[in-house]
Amino acid sequence: MPDDEKNPAREVITDYAQAHFRYFRTADGTVYAQRNGHPVARPIRSQGTTGSHRQELMVGLFRDGHGVFNGTALKEALDLIEALALTEDVQPVHIRVAPGFDGATWLDLGRTDGRSVRIHPTGWDIAVPDPREVCWRRTQLTGELPLPAKDTDGKGIDLLLRLTNFANAATECLAIAWLIGSLGPSVPVPAPFLTGPQGAGKSSAGRMLIRIIEGMSSDLRRAPKDEENLIAAVAAGWVTALDNLSHMTPDLSDAMCCIVTGAENVKRALFTDGDVFRARYRRPLLLTGIDVGVIRPDLAERLLPLRLERPRVRRTEAELWAEYAEVLPVVLGSLLDLTVKVRAVEAETPTDLRMADFAHLCAQLDAATGFGALAAYRASLDDLNDDVIEGDLLAQTVLRHAADIEPGAEQRMTSTEWLYCLSCLYTGEDFRPLPKGWPTTGKVLSDRLKRLQPTLAARGVLIDSGRTREGRYIEMTRSQVTPPHEQQVF
Repeated sequence: MPDDEKNPAREVITDYAQAHFRYFRTADGTVYAQRNGHPVARPIRSQGTTGSHRQELMVGLFRDGHGVFNGTALKEALDLIEALALTEDVQPVHIRVAPGFDGATWLDLGRTDGRSVRIHPTGWDIAVPDPREVCWRRTQLTGELPLPAKDTDGKGIDLLLRLTNFANAATECLAIAWLIGSLGPSVPVPAPFLTGPQGAGKSSAGRMLIRIIEGMSSDLRRAPKDEENLIAAVAAGWVTALDNLSHMTPDLSDAMCCIVTGAENVKRALFTDGDVFRARYRRPLLLTGIDVGVIRPDLAERLLPLRLERPRVRRTEAELWAEYAEVLPVVLGSLLDLTVKVRAVEAETPTDLRMADFAHLCAQLDAATGFGALAAYRASLDDLNDDVIEGDLLAQTVLRHAADIEPGAEQRMTSTEWLYCLSCLYTGEDFRPLPKGWPTTGKVLSDRLKRLQPTLAARGVLIDSGRTREGRYIEMTRSQVTPPHEQQVF
């Protein structure tokens, strides 16, 4: 009788698994399996429809002549493998984009052969990454990208812009900057908000932008009704694209802020008493819609408005997407060429903008191409500040009050005194009623002013707070610097 038949089934499975797979754990304790020489890793406990490690282990054992094993033997073997893997070094897994060695980054093409794009300031090439350098995690949202074309001479960017309906060159360069930023695993990028009149092709343009990175199978989707489903969708892909937004609740606005700049969600793990499941996420986000109503100031700092206009000539969906699929390899190749060029350029980082990493990227893009992306980004933020002020009666009232303050002068009062002062200014001589949502206490006013600080500062009104022996105070100062929207260009 052969020796293999004398061994318990779990030992045969364990020996085969350790000979053909590499096992490791992530920082949250999840154990992954990686076929030798292949960069794609699967959780060994996954039962997902994208293929589990249990399934590939069963297929490998059968095809290599070891036979078919029952569920008990497989469970015992995987239990042992998981216990052994918990002693291995920690290694992260990545979706679509990952940092590599020597300052390089990788782009997962979603192919079964594992070929990916290595992007470095000296150039880019297609290769299968070393599994110890990059471990890819695949989900149902991981679409396949075509092999990017080489030596495109930048014509792919022109082909992409010809298919979209961006209103002007400033909008086009911001869209390109966002695409380059989305290829970086560690650079938070603001969320493009594609807006324009009905029929401007906002949804089509949004699909074109995300499919450059996520493949032709990716699509826009409706915003989930609860944060838990939104986080699950965000964690399963790289670019999250929400279509046709017409209203934005405070909870959704806060969730979007977390998606753009990064956060962590912790909840109780299933079928456990005290264990927890951690989900870290920071992803590129894209939005489309005609108007979302009032924009909260913290989200406005994380948005990138991209305006579109109605096309003069209409095309059928079939014609449009057939041409897009044909030029996608050239578009992706040109985007990679430009990314390499931008990353090789040194530029000064603007220190006055919230999204400093993206501002630095815009400065690099300007140095490499002369597009004027940084100026366009500043102008877009100024427009968003106008939108915030137009939708906030308290901000409008504060600016009316500040207009009577001498430049450089300070006014200091308690929050209650400020509430009385601003309420009287709003009601005026005709004693019109205060609007819905107006602060009702000094504490509420103080919190609202803190949220409005960046917006008001952009208009030359500085809000600060502090404490003296008499109590807490709020201080309002009118800056001596001319706000950007009041500066004239000759």
